[in-house]
Amino acid sequence: MSENNLLLELGTEELPPKALRKLATSLHDEFVKRLNSHGLTFKESKWYATPRRLALIISGLIDKQEDKEVEIKGPAIKAAFDANGNPTKAALGWASANGITVDQASRLKTDKGEWLYVKTLKKGENTCDLVPQMFKESLAALPIPKLMHWGDKREEFVRPVHTLCMLYGDHLIDGTILGVKSSKVIKGHRFMGQKELTINDADSYLQTLRDSGAVIADYEERKQAIAKQVKALADSINGVADLDDSLLEEVTSLVENPHVFLASFEERFLQVPSEALVYTMKGDQKYFPIYTKEGKLLPKFAFVSNINPEDTTALISGNERVVRPRLSDAEFFFNTDRKHKLSDFHTRLESIVYQKDIGTIAFRSEIVAKVAKQIAGYVSADPALCERAAYLAKCDLATTLVTEFTDTQGIMGMHYAELDGEDQNVAEAIFEQYLPRFAGDKIPTKPVQMAVSLAEKLVTLIGIFGINQLPKGDKDPYGLRRAAIGLIRIIIENKLNFNLVEVIKYTCEALGEKVKAANTDSNVTDYIYGRLKAYYQDQGIGAEIFSAVLSVHPENLLDFDKRMHAVQKFKALPEAADLASAYKRVSNILSKSDINSVVINESLLQDEAEKTLVAHFNAIKPEIDALYANGQYDLALNKLAELKDDVDSFFEHVMVNVDDIALKTNRISILRNLSSIFSNTADISVLY
Repeated sequence: MSENNLLLELGTEELPPKALRKLATSLHDEFVKRLNSHGLTFKESKWYATPRRLALIISGLIDKQEDKEVEIKGPAIKAAFDANGNPTKAALGWASANGITVDQASRLKTDKGEWLYVKTLKKGENTCDLVPQMFKESLAALPIPKLMHWGDKREEFVRPVHTLCMLYGDHLIDGTILGVKSSKVIKGHRFMGQKELTINDADSYLQTLRDSGAVIADYEERKQAIAKQVKALADSINGVADLDDSLLEEVTSLVENPHVFLASFEERFLQVPSEALVYTMKGDQKYFPIYTKEGKLLPKFAFVSNINPEDTTALISGNERVVRPRLSDAEFFFNTDRKHKLSDFHTRLESIVYQKDIGTIAFRSEIVAKVAKQIAGYVSADPALCERAAYLAKCDLATTLVTEFTDTQGIMGMHYAELDGEDQNVAEAIFEQYLPRFAGDKIPTKPVQMAVSLAEKLVTLIGIFGINQLPKGDKDPYGLRRAAIGLIRIIIENKLNFNLVEVIKYTCEALGEKVKAANTDSNVTDYIYGRLKAYYQDQGIGAEIFSAVLSVHPENLLDFDKRMHAVQKFKALPEAADLASAYKRVSNILSKSDINSVVINESLLQDEAEKTLVAHFNAIKPEIDALYANGQYDLALNKLAELKDDVDSFFEHVMVNVDDIALKTNRISILRNLSSIFSNTADISVLY
């Protein structure tokens, strides 16, 4: 059995840039999965992708499957022979299909009956015979939401297909996929190098494509080359480039041979808030903005081209000419908006419906203001500033600039508020109401900003839950998951100490009749705790620890967090498992008892083990109570661990359910005291 390298390339029209990486990695994973399922071993696999091709190189791929001994069960003996013992058609057909006669078959006896049976050697198929179907199936399995067909072809793919190359070493694998026959001829760069080139073997694919076709097939190589060139140009003007990864990915997916150039725009545009300029440069033109080291936007940008002319003058001036109208639009919209104060736009919100069952954005802003004022008392914020920030928070949605450049909402509101002379905390709160916008994003850390952001998220959650518009599957049009995790992060990471359940109830009351669904407050609470579980799992804290804490129903997220970390530390103690087991035993006994006494009569203590336990318990209880009162759950649990040996001894030497009712009541009281002090932090019985 020999090995060789396999090349698969599908040549297409320009593929969707935002989906290119996903298409390439999915194709790789699907094909490798099929190689493994067919028993075709290999040494290495790698995907390649450009705007006009998807490719795979499988290194060290064996040339055929191994031969296998297979056992094939035939028809049952009752069906294989007639009353005279002659083979039936079923038996004859099965034998013929397996290349034997009926009398050559063995018999397989089991508890359920007897069957014809044969062991045979199945010859392994040649790799080249299997590859076309595997490649075809892998392409069909790609995550493509909308397929298209082209010309008079029936085949469908994400874009029209022009070439197919399947090479095993230097051997061309015959086959037709998506209406295209396999060939050694593939397409080069549209404008540089040879438009068509011949690939002689899999090993020479990358170099031939680079040298003759002027195409860099390696996606990561192109991406790194773009980043390096952009950085070098920024460095040349003592600037810092905005190397946004999502933009880098998209631009990498747009070019087959990247060349980066520096261009400029008029300084007068810098009078417009930089975010609006950056939005259009990055979003519309795919340009890389450049800043000073202090973070101020420079009138420069880097752009990536798929060509590299000797005279770059026309190329650079052309890009400068293209961006100018977009920047002029931003300038015009900004100047138009600045004819009014931000607060003037609030009246327009009265005619913009947020959700038909909830009402207008203006109404919603009033509710956010009420809730923000309530939260202000918990975070030491100025209620008047919270109310003002909430009043202005959505006004920029009615501005011309945000209407055109929707991603600048919040940002432009902040700038307009600053220009109007609003309090800086109010201005910042307009932007920070949306934080965090994505995983790992920063969160508000100042009082007014925190209060408004929390209120915004609570009104979103309760408003949408109140009309039964819950997220379904991966659909979450109102961003409830993001709102919940943002709320969790703001509270826990800022160590905000307040009863969340009470604030949720207050928000329900503030929304009044808009909340139509029953149990909205408890449903929202449960939803937030569901996200809280995922929050801790992302930190590597087990679900059993979360369940242990949730069982005591803390209504304060900061308190919940303290308990979580305390139980996590407790579980690492050597005494933890035995104490959890003992607590479970205590709970089982108490669940079957109708004695509710918690008063321990020390004169009724008889056994040395119960005397020792009660004495030790009484000695440490005041200290543990003080620790609980201060929220020092980790120290309290550490102290409780000291009772481990005494609890073990108690259960070993003391009978609880004795006939003497006074003695039994006293011992149940001991257990109720133990249960109370052990369950204060969490239900440790569920840890194991």
